[in-house]
Amino acid sequence: MNQHYILNLNPQASSDWDRCVLRNPITGERPDLTTEIAEAVNNQAGSYLIKVTLQVEILEQSITPHSKTVELSTGAKSLLNPDQRLAC
Repeated sequence: MNQHYILNLNPQASSDWDRCVLRNPITGERPDLTTEIAEAVNNQAGSYLIKVTLQVEILEQSITPHSKTVELSTGAKSLLNPDQRLAC
């Protein structure tokens, strides 16, 4: 059974679970590999010693910068008028 997924690697992601993300290219959902393995044994009750072979073939690659660096101005000009206040 062949399945296609989009793998996104972002070593600078703020959360551990966003550093390596595997998604369905159509639905955007993260795959549940245990469900797919259960389907491979026809969802029959029991305990199984299984061998899972993972073969990855890159079909397309898109290199995107993952930098989230923001430059802030060091000028003396304020972004807010003195009369403006931030809501809490």
